[in-house]
Amino acid sequence: MTTRYTKDHEYIRIEGDAGIVGITDYAQSQLGDVVFVELPSVGKTVNKGDEAAVVESVKAASEVYAPVSGEVVEVNSDLEASPGTVNEDPTGRGWFLKIRLTNQGELDGLLTEEQYQDFVKSL
Repeated sequence: MTTRYTKDHEYIRIEGDAGIVGITDYAQSQLGDVVFVELPSVGKTVNKGDEAAVVESVKAASEVYAPVSGEVVEVNSDLEASPGTVNEDPTGRGWFLKIRLTNQGELDGLLTEEQYQDFVKSL
């Protein structure tokens, strides 16, 4: 299982031809307490860099961008009732959506875990 990261603090964890998308631990710590998550509809097509979801915290509202292009095949509807899951377990139960990738090559433009950790340290 491969995980890649964006400089906007999204992650995508690849499982077969799909990827699980969410925000990193760093992102949730910067946002503070998450109070609302707006998820896309299943079947929506997103392009790399498009807004895929919205997360609102006590501090701010922030877009979650699609790290790759593809079709939304599943959303984490548990977040609608329990948005705080994003704070508790951002890279586990706090995922936002699953995308079926249309271009595996887009993964090459994303950061590895090591590159992402180095990026965060530079902030």
